[in-house]
Amino acid sequence: MSQADAVNGLKGQLPRIALVAGEASGDLLAGLLLESLTARFPGLASEGIGGPRMQLQGLEAWWPSDKLAVHGFSWELLRRYREIVGIRNRMKHRLLGRRPDLFIGVDAPDFNLQLEADLKEQGVKTVHFVCPSIWAWRADRIEKIRRSADHVLCIFPFEPALLKQAGIDATYVGHPLASVIPMHPDKAGARRILGLSDAAPVVAILPGSRRSEIRHLALRFFQAAALIHRQRPQTQFVVPVAPGLKDAIEALARQSGMQQHLLLVAGQSHAALAACDVTLIASGTATLEAALFKRPMVIAYHMSWFSWELMRRKRLQPWVGLPNILCAEFVVPELLQEAATPHALATKTLEWLDAYKSEPAKLETLQSRFAQLHQILQRDTATIAADAIQKILQS
Repeated sequence: MSQADAVNGLKGQLPRIALVAGEASGDLLAGLLLESLTARFPGLASEGIGGPRMQLQGLEAWWPSDKLAVHGFSWELLRRYREIVGIRNRMKHRLLGRRPDLFIGVDAPDFNLQLEADLKEQGVKTVHFVCPSIWAWRADRIEKIRRSADHVLCIFPFEPALLKQAGIDATYVGHPLASVIPMHPDKAGARRILGLSDAAPVVAILPGSRRSEIRHLALRFFQAAALIHRQRPQTQFVVPVAPGLKDAIEALARQSGMQQHLLLVAGQSHAALAACDVTLIASGTATLEAALFKRPMVIAYHMSWFSWELMRRKRLQPWVGLPNILCAEFVVPELLQEAATPHALATKTLEWLDAYKSEPAKLETLQSRFAQLHQILQRDTATIAADAIQKILQS
C-alpha cells in the first residue's frame, strides 16, 4: 500500500488541504511545501490564499497572497483592518462549510493564528508552518499558538524545544531555502544571466517585497547607491523587483537620479544574490537567503514611528537580522530606523567592498559561518514535513 493510499483509505477519498500564505516569502515556502505534498499524495486537492508559486502546484486561490501583505503596525494596517478581517471571516465560513482534512497556516501569524484557533475549536486539524518569532519578540504569543495549532513545523533547530516547554507539538523540518540554494553559488554564471560584467563589483539592492517597505526603504537604498557610485563609478547595481512594484521602484529610482545606473530585473532575487559581492538588504527572509548565498550584507529597516516604538519595546534580543540572530552575534551590520541614513548605508557597503582587497580573512570567516549555518538548516524538508503531515492526517 502506498503512502497516499494509507491516507486515502481513512476516508475513501483523496485528501483536501487548505492553506493560507501571505506575501512573497510565504508563497515561496508554501510552494515548496505543496510541491512535496503533491508528490507524496498524488491527486491532493489544495485551496485557500496563495501566490503564483502555490498556484503552480495546483492551489485553487480564493484570494492572492498579497492581499495579506502589510507593514508592521502601520496606518496601512489600520486602514485595511476591516478588509483583512472580512477575508478571514469569509475564509473561516467557507472552510467550516466544507471542512478540509487539514488546514496549514504558512507564516502570517496575525492572520493565521486566529483562523487556526477558530477552525481547531470546530474540530479541524491545524498545522502552523514557521514558528512565530517568540524567541525574538512577542513571547506572549506562545499561548495563542497553543490554542491555535495542533502541530508546528519549525524551520530553525532550537524552536521545538521552546514549544515543547509550553506543551506544543512541533517538528524541526529544516529551512526549505537551504535545499534550494546551492552550497557553492555560481557567481560568474549568475552575472552572465543578468548581463553583468565580471570586471566590476556588483551590489544587489533588495528593499523588500511589500509596497510599504519600498516606500520606507527604496529611496534610502538608491541614495546610498548614488553615494557609492560617486566614489566607485564602475560599481554595478542590480535591483530585483517584486511583482506589482515596478512603477514604484522606477519612480524612486528617478527621484534618486540613479535610474541610468540601476539594473531593474523582474524577480530573480536569487540570481542577484548569487551575482553580487555585497547586498544592501531589508531585514526579513531575504537576509537568510543572502546568508545561504554566503554574501556579506548590510541589513536595514525603517517603519513608521508608531510601529517602531511598539516593536522596539517587545524585542527580546539585540539582533533583528536573521543571520545575526542565528549566529548569536553581529556578524553583519544592522542599520535600523534613524540609523538607516543613505550615508551610513553607503559607508557600511563600501567597507564590505574594500574588504575583498584589504581584509580577505574577514570575508572568509563570514563565509565559513554562513556555510556552517547552511549545513545546519539543510535537511530533507520535503520528506520530514510530509511525514509529519501524514501522521496528522492519519491520527
